[in-house]
Amino acid sequence: MNINDQLKTIKDYYSPKIIGEVNDVYIKLVKIKGDKVPRHNHKDEDESFYVLNKGKLLFEIENKEPFTMKKGDMFIVKKGINHKVSSKKECHLMLIENKSALHTGNVIHEITKSIKNQMD
Repeated sequence: MNINDQLKTIKDYYSPKIIGEVNDVYIKLVKIKGDKVPRHNHKDEDESFYVLNKGKLLFEIENKEPFTMKKGDMFIVKKGINHKVSSKKECHLMLIENKSALHTGNVIHEITKSIKNQMD
């Protein structure tokens, strides 16, 4: 599989696409642009963010100063930690999440996608 080819199939921002699974973990790709991701957490799961080949990601995490991730940067949010991401320009991300993780935690938002919708 070629990651760049997979990214070309993603047309909508904030719409993760599951591209594979390893044991109890999904590997997802997502494009974001703007500030629509709500502040949320994942009560029982860690979440990994990896910036691929395009964009910069502004990361806001509780009790820490906001920071910017760029191409090649990776960050793991520990379970239960409130976080929010945004990007002024288009940003390409790989997410690694437990299969049980909800897209926007327990926050229901206009961008929230079910696992079924992330497989399409």
